[in-house]
Amino acid sequence: MKPVFIAGPCVIESAEVLDAVARELQRIGQQYDLEIIFKASFDKANRTSIRSFRGPGLERGLQMLSDVKAKYGLRLLTDIHESYQAAPAAEVVDVLQIPAFLCRQTDLLVAAARTGCTVNIKKAQFLSGLDMQYPVEKAREAGASDVWLTERGNTFGYNNLVVDFRNIPDMLKFTPRVIMDCTHSVQRPGAAGGKTGGNREYVPAMALAAKAFGATGYFFETHPDPDNALSDGPNMLRLDDLENVIKSLL
Repeated sequence: MKPVFIAGPCVIESAEVLDAVARELQRIGQQYDLEIIFKASFDKANRTSIRSFRGPGLERGLQMLSDVKAKYGLRLLTDIHESYQAAPAAEVVDVLQIPAFLCRQTDLLVAAARTGCTVNIKKAQFLSGLDMQYPVEKAREAGASDVWLTERGNTFGYNNLVVDFRNIPDMLKFTPRVIMDCTHSVQRPGAAGGKTGGNREYVPAMALAAKAFGATGYFFETHPDPDNALSDGPNMLRLDDLENVIKSLL
């Protein structure tokens, strides 16, 4: 199976950031004959602090994503956090993503499945790979024909995540598309004074380790200037580094 790549900024900050990232993803995809799906969130409803930037919201955010699709011809992925967001998001994007903390929310999974979009379910930080059989069943029984799973590490508290790469082959028992989230897996949740820290220097190794365990897709949050990004900057890959990481996986 040819790997799929998902990349983009954590949250929609501005049209300028979206353009910079989408232009580079389009170039890389054409140069290496790859499918790269553009990812950005219209709302980050699970930020650590109530004062953290969340994004432009559903209506404005979907319009900005639609502009990216029209201009660059990229397929799109975005998160949904509530059931009512599924139908309008599905009019714009190709893949609806279920956030890790919400992967057991039946109504959210059912709403996403009923749109006919691909549904990418991120594995919760408190579940094993084998536990993900049940969210997959919920989505498929609600009508989803294409369900992906994404590994992003497990939490044991203490502001850290641990990746058990055995989760990848375990989840491949339920779906042929298991994606490694190479950037969220290096987060340090809540470790930066009311926001999430991270160690982006480990991202390339996370990707290669996932490949060794059979991953069939890779997820990278990337930004032209991650040190000044409005969300997830410490774990995001610098846009200038993305091409070399992707090359290492080919």
